[in-house]
Amino acid sequence: MMKSSLSLRLPEIPCFARAIVRYSRTELRVPQKVFLCRAKHDGSFSLRLVPPTLLAAEKEEAKAVLTLFLKKQGLSNAVAVRTINKSDAFVDHLVARLHSVHKSRYLVGRELTTLEIRDALIPYLETVLDEYGPIMVDVVENFPDPPVIEKLEVVKQPVVENSVASVSPPIPTTVDAKKLKALARVSDILPTGKLPSHIVYLLELGMELEAIREIIRKFPAFAYYSLEGKIKPVVEFLLDLGVPKQDIPTILSKRPQLCGISLTDNLIPTMTFLEELGVDKKQWAKVIYRFPPLLTYSRQKLQSTVDFLYEMGLSAENVSKVLTRCPNIISYSVEEKLRPTAEYFRSLDVDVAPLLYRAPQTFGLSIEGNLKPVTKFFLERGYSMEDIATMIQRNGALYTFSLPDNMMPKWEFFLTMVYPKSELVKFPQYFGYSLEERIKPRYEIMTKCGVKLLLNQMLSLSEEDFHKLLKKKMEKKT
Repeated sequence: MMKSSLSLRLPEIPCFARAIVRYSRTELRVPQKVFLCRAKHDGSFSLRLVPPTLLAAEKEEAKAVLTLFLKKQGLSNAVAVRTINKSDAFVDHLVARLHSVHKSRYLVGRELTTLEIRDALIPYLETVLDEYGPIMVDVVENFPDPPVIEKLEVVKQPVVENSVASVSPPIPTTVDAKKLKALARVSDILPTGKLPSHIVYLLELGMELEAIREIIRKFPAFAYYSLEGKIKPVVEFLLDLGVPKQDIPTILSKRPQLCGISLTDNLIPTMTFLEELGVDKKQWAKVIYRFPPLLTYSRQKLQSTVDFLYEMGLSAENVSKVLTRCPNIISYSVEEKLRPTAEYFRSLDVDVAPLLYRAPQTFGLSIEGNLKPVTKFFLERGYSMEDIATMIQRNGALYTFSLPDNMMPKWEFFLTMVYPKSELVKFPQYFGYSLEERIKPRYEIMTKCGVKLLLNQMLSLSEEDFHKLLKKKMEKKT
């Protein structure tokens, strides 16, 4: 699914608790790809072919899956149920998606099991969440129409001095009155003259007040999490795993939904499942810091990614290392991202398994936007497909470098040096070194000494070994 190009800028309002807010409606433009569900051409499936009793049953199954998914994102049961009650069109869309994915089964009269329905819908809902994030509920409730946001017009009122709110920086607010209400819980002073306990606790952890506001702007439900029932147990659990206290604010900022997930029913079982799949239990602190959303994915999603890694030829040991070093690989869709990327590199005659092991982040790149332009870059400069495959095998991260900011400037400087183009095939790691801090200074020193080192020697040696080799070359020269 294409990433949303959503760009929304609304007026900043200082101290919203002391402002009069007027609302005017404005349309939020949302890419329509996700909303295409029941075309009657090209072999698509019509809901009218399904018996009414089966259709009704499948709608209830879809509602149950959607309810569970929303609750896993931190919504209370009451809020999730209210959302479902407003989302008949989206539920129909989910059922239509079932029929599209499993069309052949319906054509022969085979009904789907509950497990098959869940396995078909949850990865799709995760894709919708990844694309629309904090406005997913709006997307679900307003489907198939674009969500509507509240545009805020603010009239400032006098501010009482010596309050937390009065000295706070301006709040760049986002969608609607519900978010304003949630944000109010961050700055509202209780009758005791203190901030709410959960806010005080987060501040003591080292979070900035504005960082807490930013979390709530993205995920309003976080404002209503209880300290003792949700936030504190998860924080203490992370600390017990060895997560440094200073890393907690970053983790909560990246995935506040963690605090809404049950430790005993979800987080701990998910961690146990991931350990069975290969995640090193001694590295949990690093894994969670690198990618907090890992613990919020469904087991089906986790298993499908691991199955793909095995399918590509990785050993159990290497699968474990990939999940530990690069846990965000779980976020990549197997069928829409990982498999097409593997097929692309195979078309270049690259062995996919070593590439996946050494540089799994490469598989999160766009084929059209990142991979093909880099291939074209080298082809246009006279390198063969065989040369390119060799460079990728020797430097798996080669395709992760920016063309305009990294590869082009370094290529231009490479042309000024004394090396043949074949030197880059031998040492494509050249593109991973800093042009200003490593490549240019080392080359200048080498040329002043009147000697020539291999590109590998010039860049990869330590400072001490570099100068030792230069001295040795100069002595031989004399």
